[in-house]
Parts: sequence; structure tokens; C-alpha cells
Amino acid sequence: MSCSKPSPKHAPDVRAVEAAAERLAGVVVETPLLEAPLLNERVGGRVLVKPESLQRTGSFKYRGASNKIRSLPPEARARGVVAFSSGNHAQGVALAARDAGCPALIVMPADAPAIKIANTRAYGAEVRLCDRYAEDRVAIAEQEAERRGAVLAPPYDDPDVIAGQGTIGLEIDRQLSALGATPDQLLCCCGGGGLIAGTSLALSERRPDLPIYACEPDGFDDTKRSLERGARERVAPNARSICDALLAPEPGVLTFAINRRTLAGGLTASDAEVRTAMRVAFETLKLVVEPGGAIALAALLAGRVEAAGRTTVVVISGGNVDPEMFAEVLREP
Repeated sequence: MSCSKPSPKHAPDVRAVEAAAERLAGVVVETPLLEAPLLNERVGGRVLVKPESLQRTGSFKYRGASNKIRSLPPEARARGVVAFSSGNHAQGVALAARDAGCPALIVMPADAPAIKIANTRAYGAEVRLCDRYAEDRVAIAEQEAERRGAVLAPPYDDPDVIAGQGTIGLEIDRQLSALGATPDQLLCCCGGGGLIAGTSLALSERRPDLPIYACEPDGFDDTKRSLERGARERVAPNARSICDALLAPEPGVLTFAINRRTLAGGLTASDAEVRTAMRVAFETLKLVVEPGGAIALAALLAGRVEAAGRTTVVVISGGNVDPEMFAEVLREP
């Protein structure tokens, strides 16, 4: 059974995020807020990094996938779930489904990083590969869900998925309070917008004056442009980026309904700046970060916002990068 088309009226609220936190207690890893003196010195301010690369499956996607699947009634879980993803949501759904005893089929682009495809299969999901540019993976997933009587688990435009991702925001709020830190701004990656929608929603009541920025690769600034125009914009068909996790063609219906209320704006970074951020994260924080996961740090290091004398929270969303690519990035001067 495929899900109904999303409508802004179905967007979750803060209570849904709090309910997700209760549901996921002891299931997800509460990732820390990390600080590195060399990173602080580099930007001239304080940087607190939330490394979801340390989450189960190596990205924040396990949160939303787990909340989605654990919200299903037993009979729906037994029929299974179908998802479409370039890799991180695929892995999150695969492991969350295995943990819940739920069958899973994932439709993935054939050019997704090999490590993401291999891990999705290793977590026990069935994988169907498709051509990212010639086939419609959403349509394929919807057809498979209908054929199997399964539940469609979208990567971002789903209220349960958004609420699950929002548990990051609740953790950030608690951790900032424990540190006695008052942030001046928060930077977070944005593809379809599920992570930043959930995170900003969670923080909207607790820290209403905190400016939150969506960070996107050059050419994939659809959320930035959508926020400026007040309506959803699409990515140009010929756009390309190494940030494979952030290549959604347009903002989600639900995510944009939230983000247009909660975000201060959008920032971008180039592939070269992303590669620099991957090296800096490894050198200063000892973190392995994938390109899409490094975009918020890249925007900070490139000076897209003022960091000197300020406290900036940066969400690193994932660390699933092919070893060959990571080694190549580290070898660059």
C-alpha cells in the first residue's frame, strides 16, 4: 500500500518529535556535541559539532526510519516496507526493518556509493538498482509497494520520518544546556529537507531566536531559492555534485511547509569546499565524513556566515563515504 500524497496539513508538530524521542529511547545513539581547539582557532569562534556519522548505519537516517517503522501496527510491519534512496535512508530503513522483524525492499541508484549499496544488502534488505537519470525511482518504489501491499517509507516527506530526525534537535538543546552554551547560529545540511525540518521544529519552542540555516551544494540550492521566493523551486536537470546524499530534485511538501516557518535562510558550498571540509573534519575532529555530511561545515569554513566571536552548531549528517574517495580527498593538499 503506497502512502497518500503529502499535504502541508500533515506536517508534524513539536509533540510528534517528543513522542518520537520516547519511542526511540535506547534504540538510537545519542551522538555527542564535539569541540576541537584547532577548528575553533581556524574560524575564530566556538564550533560545536553534532556528528551523526557516529549514529547507527553511519547517518541520521536511522532515526527517521526507525520512528516510521516502529509507528506501524504489527500487521503493517509484517507486510514490509519499500523505500527509495541514494544510500543513507536505504541503510537506515534496512537496519530499522531488520530490528523490527520487517521485510524491506530498497530502490537505489546504480551509481550510489558502493559502500552504501553493500551495507544496505548486508543489513538484510532486498535492493533493486535503477538509473538515477533515466528512471523514476519514486514511481518504481510506489509500484512495488502497491504490488506487495507494503508501506512506502519516503526518505524525507513523511511526518514520522521528519519527527524521528527531529530527535537530533532535542538532543542538541539538552547538550547545549549541559555545556552552558548559548549558540548564535546552527548550520545543517539539506537535501529533501527532512533533517533540518525536524531539527528546526524541535528547536522552535526551546530556542525560538536561534537562526538555523539550510546548507546545500552549489547547483542544488533549491531550498535556498524556495525560501527566498516563498514557493518550491526545482534543481536544474543538468546539476551535478559529489554530495550524493543531497541530490533531491526539490524540497518536500511537508519539509518546506516547516522550513519556510523555521529557517533563517540557505547557504551553499562548492564541491571543492566540501572536500576541504572533509579533510578538516578528519584532521581536527578525527571524523570520517561523507561529502553530503560535510556541507554545513564547508559553508562555515568558506565564510558563508560570520563565525568569529560566535558559537556555531554544525550538524554533520553522515560518514558513509567510499574508502577510495576518502583516501583521495585526504591526499589533496
